[in-house]
Amino acid sequence: MAAITVLNRSRHITRNFHNPWRILKGKRFVSAGLEFDDAISDSIPGWEDDMEESNQSHDGFQLYESHIPTSMMQKVLLTTGSALMALYNPARADMVATLGETTGFLALKNMHKKMQADPVGQEILQECPRINSSIIDMTKLRQLPDGSFGREYARNMDTNKITADSRDEVKYVDDKDLAYVMQRYREVHDFVHTLAGLSIRFVSLVCMKDAKFLLAKCVPHEIAVKWYEMIQTGLPMCALSSFVAPIRLTGRQRAELRKYYIPWAVYCGYQSKFFLNVYFEKHFEEPIDELRQRMNFVPAPKIPKKPV
Repeated sequence: MAAITVLNRSRHITRNFHNPWRILKGKRFVSAGLEFDDAISDSIPGWEDDMEESNQSHDGFQLYESHIPTSMMQKVLLTTGSALMALYNPARADMVATLGETTGFLALKNMHKKMQADPVGQEILQECPRINSSIIDMTKLRQLPDGSFGREYARNMDTNKITADSRDEVKYVDDKDLAYVMQRYREVHDFVHTLAGLSIRFVSLVCMKDAKFLLAKCVPHEIAVKWYEMIQTGLPMCALSSFVAPIRLTGRQRAELRKYYIPWAVYCGYQSKFFLNVYFEKHFEEPIDELRQRMNFVPAPKIPKKPV
């Protein structure tokens, strides 16, 4: 009986680790003068009772083209190694991506259910659209009127010298449907930056003499978006980035996060439409403000410049 009790407690702790927002259900937040209910957590369907129904990989079968089947022990090693490397060098996007895949199963299940419960989410799951340079015509987007969603997205990508092909393929998610959810999450990440009015992260890989890496000024923007995504998705990888990445910032940047960006991200994360239920590609010609209004998405605050 004691062994069963310990086992049940372990399962409870594990569930809370993989989906930390389940323990916040029903609570109310007040930050920087903004007050709101936990609307997202109240709308999350239960997933504990049907975890075994997932079409997971068995006996090392490859489920999709980029899939690399792994055992439980291999996943533990991948999780540990990728977490340590991501903490040491945040510029290693491949390590951050691996960590997201090996720790995100329960969150991905929940994200998939929320997409299934929405008509647009269902359409996206059925069509499985991809976002890359062979599909998205950036030249056409650059010719759209200023203020349109597509034009602002292209401007943000050009300014930060990033292409739509910069997102890694999913490899370690042992479920074809959940692998697509993770892939979609990665590929719409830059759309969230555009809606928020925040620069896309650009981390310099110039190694300094003391073996530390120089982080660009727009890293706080990336952390702010990670806070928003943490609220919306519950992905442990987003939580790690949200709480650990600020350690490398300056004192002023951390103060700006606490005063401006984090309150915005939490408020917007709970109040806005689940961003994976938005078919962004069909809204390129729409004014960005109209898309924000439809999503109930509030752009990030503009931080006042330091007086000279």
